[in-house]
Amino acid sequence: MMNNATTEKLHLLRMPGMAEEFNRQLTTPANSDLSFEHRVRSMVDHEITLRDSKRLQVLLRRAMLPQSASVEDIDYRAQRGLDKAEVQSLLTLDWIRNRNNLVMTGPTGTGKSWLACALANQACRQGMACHFVRVPILMENLATARATGGLHSRLQQLKRFDLLILDDWGIEPIPKRVQSDLLELIDSRAGVCSFLITSQMPMNLWHDLFDNKTVADALMDRVVHSSYHVELSGESLRKTQGVGRKGLRKKQNT
Repeated sequence: MMNNATTEKLHLLRMPGMAEEFNRQLTTPANSDLSFEHRVRSMVDHEITLRDSKRLQVLLRRAMLPQSASVEDIDYRAQRGLDKAEVQSLLTLDWIRNRNNLVMTGPTGTGKSWLACALANQACRQGMACHFVRVPILMENLATARATGGLHSRLQQLKRFDLLILDDWGIEPIPKRVQSDLLELIDSRAGVCSFLITSQMPMNLWHDLFDNKTVADALMDRVVHSSYHVELSGESLRKTQGVGRKGLRKKQNT
């Protein structure tokens, strides 16, 4: 009865991991030979592990990643000029901690979205909040939010993510009605959080996506000129496995 009461109290304290390990120790005869300190440490460790696992599940759910990509699955043997050392530098996620941005460009099917998901998955493992959204869908969301008076709330929601992935940038022109809203989103995150942008369109053509050149200039200044750039190449990865790229470099203001 006392053991049941202890388990119930641990659950009331919202420590299910400790309760689970406590019960395991009671039903495992070998644990009786362990010291008190060792048994308590085991309970605490199990609680931490369970909390970390639940937090990761929440982060991955909120990230809304369309692909189950993992950095362990990157195929460095693919003939795409993939530099393992440079990829490893991205996997440290220091560029997110330093509030820098990452732009991935390349033809369709070369693995931009997959690699973005792998990086986001890695970020979630390290406790960072991420969110994946296709740019056409984001444009519709911003337009709807403005029409219903919820734009400020939506921008605040997106600002909470350490990494916001904008997929398929430039797949279609940015609608005029949301260009200023997009700039407001980017401006609210500049120097505070990070973007990861994937695009089939070369960066030197992004300016043409906007008919408002003032907005285009401001956006390029905030996102492009201080971003790291990964250029992917090779055949479509929908036919072959692996991820390839031509080089990693950081764009500097000129």
